[in-house]
Amino acid sequence: MTPQQIALIRSQFGMIAERKDAFAAAFYEALFVTDPTLRPMFPADMRPQRAKLVQALAHVILSLDDLGAVLDDVRTLGLRHVGYGVEPDHYNTVGEALLAALAETLGETFDAASEAAWALAYGTIADAMMEAGAGQAYLQAAE
Repeated sequence: MTPQQIALIRSQFGMIAERKDAFAAAFYEALFVTDPTLRPMFPADMRPQRAKLVQALAHVILSLDDLGAVLDDVRTLGLRHVGYGVEPDHYNTVGEALLAALAETLGETFDAASEAAWALAYGTIADAMMEAGAGQAYLQAAE
């Protein structure tokens, strides 16, 4: 990622943080509309889950200029998601929901450059999570 992309994401996340619950609610609404089969993977009360989403995003965004510092955390998260039943194709759905929630929350400030920067950041994180999850699935299949 370029320094400009990192600065853009951080700036926009500042706007998201001001409306974090609305953003997280928009994300999960988009996720469940796109793929209703994902809803049973989540608790009935989504408030704690929405807070976890924003916290995880903040953790990664603060480390965008040194992703190596958070990749172990991201891989651990990927391993946990295997246990929740997350499959590789779910990551595309999550990415779509993330971009939709960002567009809804940020409005006109979410332009093509913003979308490209967020998509790149998400893709990097999703790839690390899927890689860890694939390794775990391989180990489970070998048992």
